This record gives sequence, C-alpha cells and structure tokens, in this order.
Amino acid sequence: MDPQAPLPLLGGLSPAQFMRQYWQKKPCLIRQALPGITPPLERAALFALAERDDVESRLVRQDGEAWSLAHGPFARRQIPGLAKPRWTLLVQGLDLHVPAAHALLSQFRFVPEARLDDLMISYASEGGGVGPHQDSYDVFLLQVSGRRRWRVGPVKDATLVPDMPVKLLAHFEPEQEWVLEPGDMLYLPPRWGHDGIAEGPDCMTCSIGFRTPTPTDLARDVLQRMIDNLEAPAKEPHYRDPAQTATATPGLIPAKLQEFAQKAVIKALNDSASLSCALGESLTEPKANVWFEGGEPVPRGLGVRLDARSRMMYDDHFVYINGESFRAGGRDFELMRLLADRRGLDAAGLKALSRPARELLDEWACDGWVHGEA
Repeated sequence: MDPQAPLPLLGGLSPAQFMRQYWQKKPCLIRQALPGITPPLERAALFALAERDDVESRLVRQDGEAWSLAHGPFARRQIPGLAKPRWTLLVQGLDLHVPAAHALLSQFRFVPEARLDDLMISYASEGGGVGPHQDSYDVFLLQVSGRRRWRVGPVKDATLVPDMPVKLLAHFEPEQEWVLEPGDMLYLPPRWGHDGIAEGPDCMTCSIGFRTPTPTDLARDVLQRMIDNLEAPAKEPHYRDPAQTATATPGLIPAKLQEFAQKAVIKALNDSASLSCALGESLTEPKANVWFEGGEPVPRGLGVRLDARSRMMYDDHFVYINGESFRAGGRDFELMRLLADRRGLDAAGLKALSRPARELLDEWACDGWVHGEA
C-alpha cells in the first residue's frame, strides 16, 4: 500500500494525510468509504459463531434504565428474538474465523501491524446499543447493514453510572450526530465519547480496533520475556565483599549488595537487543483463544500466505512470528520482511530463500502458521 496514494476507504485522503490530520486528533466521518458493502457473514452464521467456546462474544440488553451484560458462548435460544428491541450481540475477533472479515481488516494495514488488533462485529435490533461510553483505543466504525445513529463528543467528565454491568458515561454531552448507512464509516480517536443506536432491524457494524497497551502491561510481559531469555556469560564474576566488617545487625542487607543487584538489573535492562527481541515476541503473541491446525511442508512451485491468525513483524535484526523470534540477514531477511508486509510470498520469492530459511518456513507450515498458495 502506497501511503501517499489517495484511498477511497479514507474518502480520497491518502493514508499519510489521514494519519497526519485525524489519527488520535479528531473524528472523521467518511460517507461511502466502501460503497456496496455487504456484511462479512450472514446473521445466522454470526449467531452460530457466538455458540462456539473459542469465540469471544457478549450480549448487551437494555430494559428502560436497566442494563444487562452476558458473556458467551450462547445457545441460540439465549439470543433474543429478532423483533425484540434494544439488544446487541458483540462478536470479537471475527477476522480470525471469517476470511471476508480478515480481508476487510487488511484494508487498514496503513497503520503498523503492531497496533492493529481485530475486527469486532455488532448486531443490534431496533434501538440496540451499548450506551454512551469511551474507548482507550482508536476505532473505525464501519456500517455494513442497516442504519445506526452515532452521537459523539469529547469526554469532559469521565464519571460512570454506578452499579451498572456496562461502563456508561454518566454525563455524556455529544457535540455531533450522524446516521450511518451501509458503506459509511466513522473514525474516533481514543477517549472520545460515543453512543450508537440502531435505527431499524438488522443493524450490523464492524469495529476495527487497535492495540493500546499500558506501560505496566507492556513492561510486565517484556520484562518476563527478558528474564526467560537471560543467559549468564561463560565467566561471570560472583559478588565479593573483602571489605565487609563484622556486624551487630546481621538482618540488615549490606548497601554493597544492594548496589551489586542494582547494577546487575540495569545492565540487563540496557541490553537493547534483548529488549527489542522481547518486545517483538510480545507483540506477535497470539491471543489466548487462538490455536493453529497442523499442516504440511509447502510443495515446491507454490508460494505461501500467512494464516489469518498469524501475527508477523520485524525490526532491524529479527523476524517475529506468533511469539517467537528469529535472527535474519541478507536476502533471507529481505524476503521475510516482504512476507510480513504483504502477508504472502510468491513462488519466486520462496525459491530465492536459503536452504535454512526454507526449512524454517516449512516448519511454520507444519505448525499451521503459513499455507501453500498457487
């Protein structure tokens, strides 16, 4: 994707213009971003997905001032009748299970893969919604069926309605309001209040969401990986204290030992290669409910494509895929980066890989991470 080329998805803006003018700055309404769009799956198929225990789903219902929230999987009889108003079924990670949803999500890869999260679909009956709320992440709200009225505005007071199973803003003050029809799309930056209400039946909205880790969450995972990968040098000096004097307070930790520990930790944290490697592994780790079906080595003469569930990234020295890291260089590195960027590699590219790189790719194919493609 050329970041400088106008993109119909963005209303004729180039990705570079959109990121500069709107990303994490202000909302953007795009009429007919995808004209003629149809839902990535039929209603019955969506309800069937919500029955599966490997699919994250939620059901939100409103009855007057009362709200309820239930987590799936749901038997079909647990989903309200289509004529019953004010309920919403939310199915997360649709891109992991539906090829059309994965293809739709891929259109937003002008944002780094490290930030792209998943595609959620919301099915709502007349008047259905999840109430006025704010998200901690960027989101594109794409209408794929029916109509939904959106009210949005900056959140001046983040106080929540008490004792509610869903997080509702108590003092939401919308400043703008639009009705979206199939093909229309609304971008919202983090922390912008919004309230979407279905106008009519069969309202389906796709939400393209992005990862926004907190410093604590990211540090916890990265540090644990650094610890797991920490290796002692062949000749590592032990702690020594020849100047230690006799003490009358044996329970007191010596200041020299504290200093020794501090230096050891700082040295480990200053290992930029280890930190980068741990970050790449963290960012590509599949979600807990994701697993892969084993495959076979890719036959000669075919190209490969990444499985829809695979997350692949790279930095200046390593290639990362599904929580694992691999050092690469030269022509192999160029081709692996191409595979990550395009999520596929043609037969000529595959043939140009060195023997060790080709064997590694065959291992990924056996793990179900990549698949052969003509």
